[in-house]
Amino acid sequence: MSNISNDSALNADGRFGRLSYLGWNGLLLFVVMTLGILSAVLLPGFVPEPSQGMPLFPMLLLGIVYIAMIYFSFIFAIRRLHDLNKSGWLSLLMLIPLVNLGLAVYLTFAKGDEHENQFGLPRITKTWEKVLAWFYVLIFPLGILTAIAVPAYQDYVQRAQVAQMEIPQTVQNH
Repeated sequence: MSNISNDSALNADGRFGRLSYLGWNGLLLFVVMTLGILSAVLLPGFVPEPSQGMPLFPMLLLGIVYIAMIYFSFIFAIRRLHDLNKSGWLSLLMLIPLVNLGLAVYLTFAKGDEHENQFGLPRITKTWEKVLAWFYVLIFPLGILTAIAVPAYQDYVQRAQVAQMEIPQTVQNH
């Protein structure tokens, strides 16, 4: 059983309710995005010329961040599975394409046990976790839409500009 007073969110022991799970994933996304932006600004060598590979230091740094992100994603999934009274080993389903999407939906929406289960008492969700969870729920879909819409809009503008340039040429030819 987990000891509530000694409950560290960064280890696999214990439980995460839905909002704690989303809040910690939101924090992870925020940290990774901040590191990415800082590295792009402070380490211009991160963007190599197309003909050359990425330098060793930025590649090592990127690898460390990626491994940490995967590690914490598994920790958060295990804790969420514990809240559902399921084995943390089910988190390995995150490694299977498409199945991982189903698992993510399940972990996000399934209601956890309200009472003590084999993994301990329910964990109280802190206020900052709730705020970050709702921020994550609202911002993440907007980010996906933006990632789709902005390139589509840029392509549309580019095609419109090309079409406008072709119109005077066709008028001159006639």
